[in-house]
Order: sequence, then structure tokens, then C-alpha cells
Amino acid sequence: MSAEEDARSMWKWMLSSAFLASMCCFPSVLLVGLGLMTVSAGDALSNELYFGPARWGLYGLTLVLLGVGIYRYFYSQGICTIDHAKRERKRIVNTTLLVVFSTYAIYLFWNYLILELLGIAVGLPWEESAFWR
Repeated sequence: MSAEEDARSMWKWMLSSAFLASMCCFPSVLLVGLGLMTVSAGDALSNELYFGPARWGLYGLTLVLLGVGIYRYFYSQGICTIDHAKRERKRIVNTTLLVVFSTYAIYLFWNYLILELLGIAVGLPWEESAFWR
């Protein structure tokens, strides 16, 4: 695998992890936007998912997905044993921190800006609790 393919693969893992973490709000926006759910039911669904235990389950699955992506990335780079990992410790730590913080930034942008604006646009009552107020 070339370096460019490795980078694309890592971006796919990061984007899918950030998307998974935002699944507490995305279904409501999608279903209300498509007209398959009423606004009040969409708001109730998003409140149940966001404030309930499902959010922490999604965050846990996100961390697992990120861990698998990081593992596969380093495995494709030839870091397969503990000895290799010890020699490449700085690179592993720096890459992992970059991936985790980048995924978190993508999640914040996607969930608290894009999805919130889309939710307000389709009629969900999220404007009074928006982060910019």
C-alpha cells in the first residue's frame, strides 16, 4: 500500500468514526427532512438518543472503530510486533493523537454545526439550545 492509500484509508476511518459518533442526531434530521417522521417525534428521538445511554454506546463504538483503524494503519506500515512499536513509539503516539483530535474536530463540526443547522432548517426545535446562542 502506498503512503497516499494509507492516508486515504485513515481518513475513511476518521470520517466514519465521526459519523458514527453523531448518530444520536443524524437519524432525526434525516427522517424529518424526508418527511418520514413528524418534528415532535424527531425531537423526541434525538433527545432520547442524545441524553440516553445510546450516546455513550455510540462513543464507545467510535473509539473501537478508531482503534481498529489505527491498528490497521500501523500494521500496513510494517509495525507488527512490540519491538517495532517500541522503536516507532514517537510516530505511533503522534499519529494517534493527530487522528483522535482530528476525529473529534470533525465530529464537533459535523454534529454541532452542520447537523444542528440542518435540524433547524427542517423544523426541529434546536435553535434555542444552539451553541452560538
